[in-house]
Amino acid sequence: MQGYVIAPPLVSAVPVAQSAGGGAFPVRRIFCVGRNYAAHAREMGFDPDREPPFFFCKPGDAQSVVAVPADHTVNIPYPSLTANFHYEIELVVAIGTGGKNIAVEHAASHIYGYAVGLDMTRRDLQIKMRE
Repeated sequence: MQGYVIAPPLVSAVPVAQSAGGGAFPVRRIFCVGRNYAAHAREMGFDPDREPPFFFCKPGDAQSVVAVPADHTVNIPYPSLTANFHYEIELVVAIGTGGKNIAVEHAASHIYGYAVGLDMTRRDLQIKMRE
């Protein structure tokens, strides 16, 4: 096979706690659920009783995936062009086995593990783009 004409992006990965040999989990895609928390939906100007949650996907390199080191300290630079940088704590479910048309009773067997995520959003820019 021929080489790439431009270098492909590096694979985003996070270390796996208590993994033999210090392995890392590759982040290929990020599946997301929006407006699934009623209080936050209301904060953003939506009615959770009228508008159901929605699903969307991001590629793993669409955002910075940052692993938290053992000292629990991470410096995330405040991004330019925003004055309203919000955080949300997220439940991360790492899918380890692929498939399709998976029965509900078999879904848990496809989960590799769980983590806590921190989703950072430039809220002022998000609202401006939404408008």
